[in-house]
Amino acid sequence: MAAAEPIIAGMAGRYATALFDLAQEANAIDAVKADLERFVVLVADSDDLARLVRSPVFSAAEQLHALSAILDRAGIGGLAAKFLKLVASNRRLFAIGDMVKAYRELVAQQKGEATAEVTVADQLKGEHADALRAALKSVSGKDVDLDIKIDPTIIGGLVIKLGSRMVDTSLRTKLNAIKHAMKEAR
Repeated sequence: MAAAEPIIAGMAGRYATALFDLAQEANAIDAVKADLERFVVLVADSDDLARLVRSPVFSAAEQLHALSAILDRAGIGGLAAKFLKLVASNRRLFAIGDMVKAYRELVAQQKGEATAEVTVADQLKGEHADALRAALKSVSGKDVDLDIKIDPTIIGGLVIKLGSRMVDTSLRTKLNAIKHAMKEAR
């Protein structure tokens, strides 16, 4: 019989599990998660930082030196900063997005929460995010953490992935369905 908990596998999963265990011992699970989330936002907002993280051209020493300055300036310290520096020195910084995702899953599992990947065309307002959380909680029976991605190409609506379920109410999908229906009608 399959276990109900998600399997965190691969290199990113091993790093995330090790970090989670250390954070649990230090009683800093939420602080580490917040710092990692801030770092992911920094990478998403800066093309130069994204290039530093993903490019194999930079040596481990160069990545570590630049990362140390960025973490200090962003106010990311403690266990999360040590983890990010370790990842950089081990030449695994390219996989930090997967590591953070796996860490989020471990935190959600420990708290009895579910994580929903939500893709929207524009930033959700607070009350809309709260309403979405409440609707997903009524469906899943668990508190739901939203992992919101902004993708203007969906034009409008939402794409929600919660566990093995997916709901696509995007305008792009609806327009494509109409386009195919019109082609078939000819």
